Amino acid sequence: MTSIDDARRAPARTGRVVVTGGAGFLGSHLCTELVARGWEVVCLDNFLTGSPANVAHLMGDERFQLVRCDVTDFIHVPGAVDLVLHFASPASPVDYLQLPIHTLKVGSIGTGHALGLAMEKGARFLIASTSEVYGDPQEHPQREDYWGHVNPIGPRGVYDEAKRYAEALTTAYRTTHGVDTAIVRIFNTYGPRMRPFDGRAIPTFIRQALAGEPLTVAGDGSQTRSVCYVDDLVRGILALADSGEAGPVNIGNPSERTVLEIAQDVVAATGSRSRIDFIERPVDDPTVRRPDTTKAQELLGWAPEVQWQEGLARTVAWFRQELATSA
Repeated sequence: MTSIDDARRAPARTGRVVVTGGAGFLGSHLCTELVARGWEVVCLDNFLTGSPANVAHLMGDERFQLVRCDVTDFIHVPGAVDLVLHFASPASPVDYLQLPIHTLKVGSIGTGHALGLAMEKGARFLIASTSEVYGDPQEHPQREDYWGHVNPIGPRGVYDEAKRYAEALTTAYRTTHGVDTAIVRIFNTYGPRMRPFDGRAIPTFIRQALAGEPLTVAGDGSQTRSVCYVDDLVRGILALADSGEAGPVNIGNPSERTVLEIAQDVVAATGSRSRIDFIERPVDDPTVRRPDTTKAQELLGWAPEVQWQEGLARTVAWFRQELATSA
């Protein structure tokens, strides 16, 4: 099995890559890894949910360029481009509930602009889709041929449908214009550079535990999630980008745990004495969520390697340092 370090020693290819949303949580990790592999990286971000601080460590590298850009307006990148990774989008519930129209525009107009750039440059294009396209699934685990169970007019619909439309548009550019495209469906991911107040379970639990506050678990906590450490996710995304496969391909951890178990593990990992409080469950909150990763294993030779306890310890350590610095 190839590790990130192995891939760095022998990258399959390099060139010039555009990463939209490159200053966000996932985008910044992609930029870091691509630079490490020898790519020239153009990072586009409007900093609505991302931050220049996430890529500050790359600013002195001549292979990295940060450009303030809203993909819903226009994308212009002079020179050759070999790969476009489209990761621009509000992605946490807090963000897309506050920015519903922008979320829909990024998934539609922004995806069209990113695809247009790839077509203009003759570049391979990969879009970050999401497990949210499966909605509150009635099939478990979720395979890529499952069409989903989505409420298009519910509060989560702006994100779900933006990504479903983006997948359809990506497919249309492939079949109509011959653009070399790929679709990755990302399942719950965690790791350093998540925002403490982004509303997702793991950063929320860690922030609450480190502050000695009660951990707020939605419902009775029996709903399940699979959580993948960000290094594993990046490795899977880049394997798909380099493969020539069209997808969609699920990338996520096939191990499943309840939200309550995640909260309990966070309490243990932080050494906190926080109690767990139960709050009302959000509308359309998925009951189960776990990827079938057979395609990723067979087509890409990919499987997650970082164990939950190890990844959680790394993430807690990062949050502890960040919160201490900000304080």
